[in-house]
Amino acid sequence: MTVFEAAAAPAAASQDPLLALCTDLGAEMPQAVRLQRLVDLLRAQFGCGAVALLRLQEEQLRPVAVNGLVSDALGRRFAVAQHPRLAAILARHEVTCFEHDSSLPDPYDGLLDTLVGEPLPVHDCMGVALHLEGRPWGVLTLDALDTGTFTAAARERLAQCVPLAEAVVRVARLEQELRTLRMAATAPGLGAAGEVGASSSSSARRAGEVEIVGESPALARLLHELSVVAASELPVLLLGETGVGKELFARLVHQSSPRRTRPLVHVNCAALPESLAESELFGHVRGAFSGAVSDRPGRFEAAEGGTLFLDEVGELPLAVQAKLLRTLQNGEIQRLGADRPRSVNVRVIAATNRNLREQVASGAFRADLYHRLSVYPVPIPPLRERGNDVLLLAGRFLELNRARLGLRSLRLSPDAQAALRRYPWPGNVRELEHVISRAALKALSRGADATAIVTLEAGLLDLDALDAPATAAPPAPPGAPVPSPAATTTLRDAVDACQRQAIDAALARHSGNWAQAARALEVDASNLHKLARRLGMKD
Repeated sequence: MTVFEAAAAPAAASQDPLLALCTDLGAEMPQAVRLQRLVDLLRAQFGCGAVALLRLQEEQLRPVAVNGLVSDALGRRFAVAQHPRLAAILARHEVTCFEHDSSLPDPYDGLLDTLVGEPLPVHDCMGVALHLEGRPWGVLTLDALDTGTFTAAARERLAQCVPLAEAVVRVARLEQELRTLRMAATAPGLGAAGEVGASSSSSARRAGEVEIVGESPALARLLHELSVVAASELPVLLLGETGVGKELFARLVHQSSPRRTRPLVHVNCAALPESLAESELFGHVRGAFSGAVSDRPGRFEAAEGGTLFLDEVGELPLAVQAKLLRTLQNGEIQRLGADRPRSVNVRVIAATNRNLREQVASGAFRADLYHRLSVYPVPIPPLRERGNDVLLLAGRFLELNRARLGLRSLRLSPDAQAALRRYPWPGNVRELEHVISRAALKALSRGADATAIVTLEAGLLDLDALDAPATAAPPAPPGAPVPSPAATTTLRDAVDACQRQAIDAALARHSGNWAQAARALEVDASNLHKLARRLGMKD
């Protein structure tokens, strides 16, 4: 049965919603569709403004299906300790109802999409905790803008719906486990997909695990690919633009692997001074160099039995690349200054935002190491290719900033949502996080009332300024070279050109002396040499 068939059948419009839920239990359908059907039919049954099904995970309630809430609701995470109404619902076994004059803040104020663009507060709400196998699983919440919507009879009906709702969740979980077993039979070693509430395109979070927010097909394909490769011992090369979350996906691979109970050690290769890179990775013995007053293990030994994540691996010096290759080939390291090698059992995950093929062609990266690292290359899609995920991620950052700034409610206007969808996001998820945080601070600095519903308008996001065309740049100073109007450049190209110009000027002032140029530029000399090689200024 397809998603569309499952969503349309088996209940007709004239059929009783609760009877339709019972009929659904006998039909096979995707987990996300089954849970969505639950909230859709409950909203029809109670005639309210919104229904949400939230899964309890590590003291947070995560929406897994909603009807009647704004687009970013599925990306939000509601910390139980920060939302007394949700805490009250979760703590009781019976239906909890809040009258219109309740003093407890409502987590959905301004988030109902019944009146788009009008951030009216919720007036009536009720909810009930759901349990599986005697443990709290999550909550169902129902909200309305009209006072008196939830009468005593409505509360009684919701109580009668609880066993049926719990059955729907239980069936969804069992179906997911069966799908996992089928996939494991065809792809040995495939990791489990997680608890109920995670569709095939989003990752549920078990204790201590990373969570990936999103539902786009591009993300679904990526997560499936990572789940397959995680169970192997193959090196993984994560490829993607700055800000796409390569470290997050590296953590996901580690936590989905058999090495999950062992360390994950992160090394930012771009931040390693060339003179210390070998010692940092492989360790050193006492007296190996000036300042080595004792033996010191490196990052490989720290990751013993686990995973070593080499971020920005393309920045490693060539000499260190040779030692890394030997380690990947024979599983041995040799501390700087030591006579004997040591065996290590470490899986390597590398990441880069550069084109390593081009670096191999230019001689900046070893071809044999590239082939060893790229046994399984995984491209990470940029945010602009993930469709509506931008709104789900925005919802996540909105709730974080609401809690951080002590706001009653923080939401996006329809125009702001449209602006987020249009913007190309050259800085990806990291840029989105900064944009939302900056807009929330701007709203407060311009007099927004923290006790009211704060709506972020498109102007506060300032995306037009970030996406301004090059013709809007100020005129060049007299005597400066005039670029060709037809020429286009990326931000990285512009930064590289600026760095080359600064290095050339410093070298000219100091008669080609690199050490003096480094002091003038206030950078470490080894880092300057490494930067110059990357910029093609040195062999």
